[in-house]
Amino acid sequence: MNEETHHIASAFDRDLETVQAMIMKMGGLVEQAILSAADSLDDRDQERAEEVREQDRAIDMLEDQINEEAARIIALRAPTAIDLRLVLSVLKISGNLERIGDYAKNMAKRTGVLVQMTPIEGATVSLKRMARDVQMMLKDALDAYIQRDAQLARDVIRRDRDVDQLYNALFREFLTFMMEDPRSITACMHLHFIAKNTERMGDHVTAIAEQVVYLVTGEMPDEERKKKDKTSTDAKLGQV
Repeated sequence: MNEETHHIASAFDRDLETVQAMIMKMGGLVEQAILSAADSLDDRDQERAEEVREQDRAIDMLEDQINEEAARIIALRAPTAIDLRLVLSVLKISGNLERIGDYAKNMAKRTGVLVQMTPIEGATVSLKRMARDVQMMLKDALDAYIQRDAQLARDVIRRDRDVDQLYNALFREFLTFMMEDPRSITACMHLHFIAKNTERMGDHVTAIAEQVVYLVTGEMPDEERKKKDKTSTDAKLGQV
């Protein structure tokens, strides 16, 4: 490697470290948003819910910065092969993080409505557990990205099935509540919206983990995720 090539490679490495640090910062904000949104719902804390909504702006700004930095790297460094794959993975991961942040914000929006209603016994505790599972999946997916650990990423993909099962159990529970007490219908619809959003957060975390596997191996995971969400009556509760 001649001196000029070495200089270009070193500059690319520095650029990549910068943008990966931004990814980890964004990921940390998204993890906190998931937990804070779930806590605000469980504690019926409107002030904390509003903080989640405000914090989403910082997440969106970071995604914009990451996109700009990635575009600059591609234009300036003209990366090829594995290097280009690294930069493109950054764009895909930041996009998934932004969507997870949006779902956390949507969860927080419902808190203000639900605190005005009679609580549905046990619902917020179950939703908090589901959110915690998704947050831990995200933490591990980001660790797998930094460590280039395909096995840990595959474990995250596998764990998404547990989140799907939790969602399906909650869906059946809400249906039971609504059939037994029509007065609970509105609250259950809001809670279902939150449960579905949390399940979709898990899907986006899984997409991040799949990017890690692709980054490390050059191939997307072979096994297609078999979604266990068979609740075709989603439409009856409103599109989410």
